[in-house]
Amino acid sequence: MNSNGLTRRQESLIRSLYTRHGRRKAKCCVCEGLRAARELYTLRPDLVRFTVATEAGSNALAIPGECCIVGEEKMRELSGTVNSQGILAVAAIPEEPSPDERPADPFLFAVDRLGDPGNFGTICRTLRAAGLSELWYTKGSIDPYGDKAVRSALGAQFSLKLRSFEDLAGLSGAAKRFGYAETWLTDPHDGENCFTAPALYDRSVIVIGGEANGVSPLPGAKHVMIPMPGNYESLNAAQAATIFLFEYVRRSCCGKG
Repeated sequence: MNSNGLTRRQESLIRSLYTRHGRRKAKCCVCEGLRAARELYTLRPDLVRFTVATEAGSNALAIPGECCIVGEEKMRELSGTVNSQGILAVAAIPEEPSPDERPADPFLFAVDRLGDPGNFGTICRTLRAAGLSELWYTKGSIDPYGDKAVRSALGAQFSLKLRSFEDLAGLSGAAKRFGYAETWLTDPHDGENCFTAPALYDRSVIVIGGEANGVSPLPGAKHVMIPMPGNYESLNAAQAATIFLFEYVRRSCCGKG
């Protein structure tokens, strides 16, 4: 680690990365906090452009590359949180996989117009915990590399291959070209039972809808639901995703019975 002071150019860049336009222009994002930075440094140190840290923050982690040491007050100014953890990395946004790159996962998990960074982050972490490597999403979803999404995911998106699509039809069509023939739309009250649908994870796509309007219609898609004996309206998107992902884990580890 090479330590130095923060330049005006670096400070201006950091401030710009809190906007979607700034991230698109610079092709970089902010990764803030000890756990998120640790994930980034461990999984994708090649993406790190530079790090800003307080003395305490710099001592907490082994920081690759350039580190700019600043005081507590300056870190609070640069931070996107009320209580800074004393470390903030600027990272290059990973390039999407090539349209011809074949996914390795046994099934694909997708989100459609998912707007909440907390839900998005939790889904990224759950995907990684379930041993999956891809997350597909449609236009209208949260920016995966916005500062809130990165903090919520604790940097887990840096370990995933993220692919974006204009709409659900385009997403489903791309999946079919790779041999994922069936698309399953999650529904609060209609469709097959997620615990008994035999082909749910067989070279398929499972789509969680956005918080406001649910999943978009898709002709020819199948519907799947989580049974709710309490007859509740719906589950939180991240909660529902966790159930679907760990039903896959259960079947993989314990058999389908």
